[in-house]
This record gives sequence, structure tokens and C-alpha cells, in this order.
Amino acid sequence: MDPKTKAPVSVFHLSVIVAALGFYVDVYDLLLFGIIRKPSLASLGLNDAEVLSKGELILSIQMLGLLVGGIVWGVLGDKKGRLSVLFGSILLYSVANILNGMVNTVPQYMWLRFIAGVGLAGELGAGITLVNELLPKEKRGIASAMVAGFGVFGAVTAFFMKEQFDWRTCYYIGGVMGLVLLVLRISVSESGLYKQVQKTSVVRGNFLMFFNNRDRFGRYMRCILIGIPVWFTVGVLITFSDQFGKAMGIEGIDPGKAILYQYMAIAFGDMTVGLLSNWLKSRKKALYIFYGILAFFMVMYFTQDGGSPERFYWICAGLGYGTGLSVVYITMSAEQFGTNLRATAAITIPNMVRAAVPLSLLLFRWLRSVTGDYITGGWITALIVMIIAVLAALKTRETFGKDLDFVEK
Repeated sequence: MDPKTKAPVSVFHLSVIVAALGFYVDVYDLLLFGIIRKPSLASLGLNDAEVLSKGELILSIQMLGLLVGGIVWGVLGDKKGRLSVLFGSILLYSVANILNGMVNTVPQYMWLRFIAGVGLAGELGAGITLVNELLPKEKRGIASAMVAGFGVFGAVTAFFMKEQFDWRTCYYIGGVMGLVLLVLRISVSESGLYKQVQKTSVVRGNFLMFFNNRDRFGRYMRCILIGIPVWFTVGVLITFSDQFGKAMGIEGIDPGKAILYQYMAIAFGDMTVGLLSNWLKSRKKALYIFYGILAFFMVMYFTQDGGSPERFYWICAGLGYGTGLSVVYITMSAEQFGTNLRATAAITIPNMVRAAVPLSLLLFRWLRSVTGDYITGGWITALIVMIIAVLAALKTRETFGKDLDFVEK
């Protein structure tokens, strides 16, 4: 039993199980639009060109919702507690997804994806924060890997639901799963570290504190930049894999299947990087290794010229394994900051990363217009994203085994 958190040593603590289930539903709902983008928009009467353009717009709006929700839930997580976020966020996105199954116009679709994005923003960061504060420091990396590793199977479920049901039913299923999980969360306890800070007069959940101190601002921005390649891969290379496949002379690529392959591999990547960071006793060394894996499969992705869809999907799986680094940067984000700002950091940072997808899309769109080539625009964007992330990681402090019993002044 850890002397500070008074928590059981086992990584199968109730908080880990509930956080894993929460991330499972989170991923299902977050990626469902990417999986059913084409059939859902086509059923609303859009032609192929509109499916692409409106799809990019709706995805960007959903990511904007994640940005807004990240700030809202992050502040609430430090002001009102980690559990308040876990209850409130899942209720909001569950209701939004049920309503999403009833849309008849693109504006309705767009606004409900925004609201769902706001709700989805709180899930993973709050869960990781709670797990990190309840478990002993030597178990944090493994527990976080278990949460992320199990959670990504939500993408697998979303794909199979898409294969079996109408796209509207897929949204209903996601909403109902969230409401069921809401009931299971009643038995979860609040973080002991948070309860201690709650009794003091220290300022909690002040988002502006990330910007009023040079050192803290640097830590915050570097944590965001470290994760950018993850959602560039998910939001651009995989979500629009059908367009890349067409440009490479590979016909018949299904973005939903690409997401399936990627997320099945992410589950193994998350577990591997968590165990690797524990074995190396370093978050950063594990991060660098997985940057290398991701870069290798990016090269394979962009150097395809023809070939079979099966080979394309397996390369997407390789990209997924490399993006397993997400569990490391989110854990590092929670470990970088004191208890009074930890939830704000752990919730806002991954959502800032997700919200960077529209910026990546804008850069990609500009580069492909300048170069006149879809593939060239893509690999140049990927190179820029990877260089920025590696430089940020080099400047980031190691957090493995760090005592989390501290506050930000």
C-alpha cells in the first residue's frame, strides 16, 4: 500500500477498470464519425465532393468542441474534483450521441458533433489523473497503459457496429453504452491527494496559471507539441486514407477499416510503451523509441505506389502501433504538474493535441495546393509535425517515478 495515496498496489484497482471502460466508450464515440463519415453524409444527400469537404468541416468542429471541453472539464477537475468530470462528461456526450442519430441536416450534425466533442474532452485526462493519484508511483505507467490499451478497442467495436447496423443505430449504441457506464462509476472513490489539497487555500484549476509563469508555460506547451504526431496520424493519414489510397493508385480503401487496423495495433502499442517505460525507468526513452517506430511506418505509408489494400491496412496498423506513444505523453502531462493543476493539465493537453487536427489539415491543404500533389503535401506535413514533436521532447523533463504530492504556487 502506498504511504501517500493509501491506495492498493494492484493495477486492477476499481479506478483503473472504470477508467478503462470509460476510455473504451470515449474512443468508440470519438472515432465513430470517421468510421461512418461517408455513409452518414451520403444518406443526407451529399455528393462525393461534399462528403469530403463537409467531412473535413465536421471533423474540425468536433475537434474544436474537444478544445473547448478540455478547458472546461480541466478547470472543473481541479476545482470540483476528478469524479465530477467523469460523471459530467460522459452524461453530456452520451446524450449528444443519441441525438446525433436523429439528425437530418449537416448543420444539425455539425453542432451535435461539437457538443459531443465538448463531452468527450473530459474522459481520458480525468481518468488518467485519478489513476495516477490513486496508485503508487511504480505502478502508474502500467496502469495508464492498461487504461489506454483496453480503451482503444472502442474503435474496433465502432467498426463492427458500422458493419452490422445503420449509422444512426451506431450513434444510439454509443449513447446507451455511456449511460450504462455512468451507473458503474458510482462506486469509484475520489483521489486522496485531491482531497488533501481541497482542504487548503491553494488556488485550484486556474487555467491562466499556465501562462503567468515562464517555466510552467514551457512545460505546458512542450507536453502539447509532444503529442501532435498522434492526432496528425489519426485525424489526417487514417481518417482520409481513402483519398491517400486513391492518390497512390490503390482503389477501394475503406477509412473505417483503416481505423480498425490502426486501433487494434494501438492497443498493443499502448501496452508495450507502458511496460517499456517501466523497464527503462524512463518515459522519455520509451517516447523516443516509439517516435522512431512511427516515423518508420510514415515512410512506408508515403512511399506506396500501387499495391493491395491489404498491404495498405497493415501499414495503417504499423502507424497505430507507433501512435501507442499517446499513453506516455498523457502520463507525462499528469506528472509534470502539481495536484492543484494536474487535472487541468491532463485534460486540456490531450484535447489541445486533438484540436491541432484542424491546423494540421490547414497546413496539409496549403502544402498540397502549393506542391500540386496530395502525397507530397502529406509527407511534408508529417515531417514538420515530427520535427516539432522531437524538439519539444528533448526539452521536456523526465517524470518517471516522480512524487506527485506537490502543488503549483
